[in-house]
Amino acid sequence: MKQSILLITGWGGGEKLLNPLKQALEQQGYDVELSNIFNALDQQVLEQQIDRAIKFDVIAGWSLGGELAMRLAYEVAEKTGQAKTLITMASNPSFVAHDNWSHAMSADDFALFKQSFEQDAITTLKRFGLLVTKGVETAKSDFNTMQMLLKAQPVSLLKQGLEILEQFNLVDILKNYTGRQIHLFADHDALVPYQIVEDMQKIHAKSIKIVKLENTAHSFPFIQVEKTCKEIVNFINLDV
Repeated sequence: MKQSILLITGWGGGEKLLNPLKQALEQQGYDVELSNIFNALDQQVLEQQIDRAIKFDVIAGWSLGGELAMRLAYEVAEKTGQAKTLITMASNPSFVAHDNWSHAMSADDFALFKQSFEQDAITTLKRFGLLVTKGVETAKSDFNTMQMLLKAQPVSLLKQGLEILEQFNLVDILKNYTGRQIHLFADHDALVPYQIVEDMQKIHAKSIKIVKLENTAHSFPFIQVEKTCKEIVNFINLDV
């Protein structure tokens, strides 16, 4: 029996960005449900999402969605004792640098980004989108592809997402997580430093796999769909 996957999108674009990956996984026989980002800093909202995630075999996410997947996997284990399979894509467990996690955006740079979003959300979102696809030769066409998949998001939700990116530091959660976990990273990511791969390899969790994808940008889950799908399927199948 094929497993069920909860697939959480990243900041700024809506869940349709991961629809190509959803379809690819469904073609492999998996049951996949897309989820948008949510305000995990609101305990009531978080509890609702935990109850939803309990029903799935795999909790996966891209970028901010990967951080939310990490948190949900941890919370589900705490609540039920079930260690779900955890999959993240281009997700930094601490998007903003902390004392225990240096390969991340500096607090000052993130503060400037938040300020820019407050002053001009539309321009800031476009600049962010360019960073998502930056780093590979196909960046321009990839950006156009992304624009076709984007869905405008409520500003309130985007502000909540920025708060999560600023506050979440999930390094210890990953270290102590007993479930199987795989973290996929892009070698040309303009938002998550490639040096993070070395940091992640130092996390001595019970069952963790770190993969660096060649010639990819932050956008790989919806641009290089086949490659991403293959990594996910191969990892899940190891547990069958």
